[in-house]
Amino acid sequence: MPEIQAFRGLRYDLGHVGSLSAVIAPPYDVIGTDLQTQLYKQHPANVVRLILNRDEPGDDERNNRYSRAAAFLKNWRKEGVLSTDPDPALYVYHQQFDYQGHTLVRRGFMARVRLERFGEGRIYPHEETMSGPKADRLLLTRACKANLSQIFGLYPDPENKVQTPLERKIQEVPAHEATDHLGVIHRLWPVTDIDVISAVSAAISPQRVFIADGHHRYETACNYRDELAKAGPLPPGHPANFVLMMCVSMNDPGMVVLPTHRLFRGLPKLTSAQLVERLGDSFTTRVAGEGPDLAQTIWSQIEDEGEQGTLGLFAAADQRWVIARITEQGRQRMAKIAAEHSQPWRDLGVSILHRLLIEDLLDGKELPKPRYVHLVNEVVESLEDEEFQLAVLVMPATIEHIQTISEHQERMPAKSTYFYPKLLSGLVINPLD
Repeated sequence: MPEIQAFRGLRYDLGHVGSLSAVIAPPYDVIGTDLQTQLYKQHPANVVRLILNRDEPGDDERNNRYSRAAAFLKNWRKEGVLSTDPDPALYVYHQQFDYQGHTLVRRGFMARVRLERFGEGRIYPHEETMSGPKADRLLLTRACKANLSQIFGLYPDPENKVQTPLERKIQEVPAHEATDHLGVIHRLWPVTDIDVISAVSAAISPQRVFIADGHHRYETACNYRDELAKAGPLPPGHPANFVLMMCVSMNDPGMVVLPTHRLFRGLPKLTSAQLVERLGDSFTTRVAGEGPDLAQTIWSQIEDEGEQGTLGLFAAADQRWVIARITEQGRQRMAKIAAEHSQPWRDLGVSILHRLLIEDLLDGKELPKPRYVHLVNEVVESLEDEEFQLAVLVMPATIEHIQTISEHQERMPAKSTYFYPKLLSGLVINPLD
C-alpha cells in the first residue's frame, strides 16, 4: 500500500453545534433533493452546505454553490464551528448497523494516503468513472482546498492485523458518536499514539488497496495535485499529495455488499414470451409468476442460488417474471462480444446483464441511464410508475470479484457494488492548504 500519514483533522466543535448527528450527512452522490432540503433544515452548519451546496437564482461564475461552500468552510473555521485537532491522528471509525436480523459493526480507520495514479502503483479502481462528476468535484476542491469526504479503500488482511493495535488503543475510551437518517450509528476515536500509528503504518505498507467507493473523488484528488504541481514541484509532504481515505480490511466481519437492481427505459415493451424468444439459447428461462409484488420471492430464489449468471427479469408488457440462467452457448457468445475482458469480468452478473442481455440480445446500446435501486421493495415501488419496460434483479459483485478484476487492470460496469452502510461526511475533514 502507498504511504499513510496521521494528520490534524478538521472537526466540528460540539460546543458550537450541539449534536454531531445534526451536522453529518451521507456522501454527496446519494443525496437527493428531498434529503438535501432535510439536511439544510436540520442545522445551519450541516456539512451538506459544503459537499452539496444548492444552486441559487442568479448564480454565475464568481458566485455559485462552490464559492458558497468555500465561504461556509472559511467562516466556520474562523468562528470555531470547525477546529483543527492539536496533534496528528489516525481516526478509528466504527459503523454499527442492522442487516438481515443481525447487528453488525464495520471497523476501519481514516488516514491520509499518498496518491498514485491508477495503474502506476498499488491502488486499484474497480468501477468506471464519468467526466461530469469529476469536473464537479474538482471545482469544489479548488474552492475549498480540502477533502470534505473520505475515499473508501479495502485491503486484504485475513487476520485483521492492521486494525488490531487501533482497537486495543480505543478500549474504554469514549467515542464521538452520531446517528444518521437511516439509524446507522457512527463512532469516531482520534488515535495520536506515535507507537500505534507506526505499527499500523508498518502493518499496512505491504498491502494493496482497492477503491470500494469514491472513484471520482480519488481521480479528482490526483487531478488537483497535478494542477498545483504545474506551478512548481510540490514538496513531498504537501497535503495535496495525499487524499483522505477510510481503510477497511476486506476480511472485516462487518463487510456487506448489497445488490444494485436495474430498471430500464427505452426498450421495446416485450411480453415474457417475447423476452424469452429474444434470449434464445443464451439463457434457460422459466416464467415464474405475475405481478411486481412477486419480486421478493424471485429475489429470494436468486439469492439462495448465489449464481452470478442468474437474473430475474420483469417484462412490463404482461407483468410477468422470468428467471433466466446463462447457458454454455451464452458464455461462448459473451466470450466473443467481450473478448477484450478477462473471464472473471465476463462471469459477473452485471457484465452478463449489460453486455450480453441488454446490449447484444435486446439491442439496447444507446439506452437512457437505468434507475438503480438496492432494495427489492424499491423495485416494486418503481414499477408503479409504468415508465420502465424491463426490471432486472441481479447479484452483486463480491469482495473477491473486486480484487480479482482490479488486479487484471479492469473496471466493472457502473454500479456493480453498493457497500452498506455509506461512510458519513462531516466526521473529519482533511485540509489541503
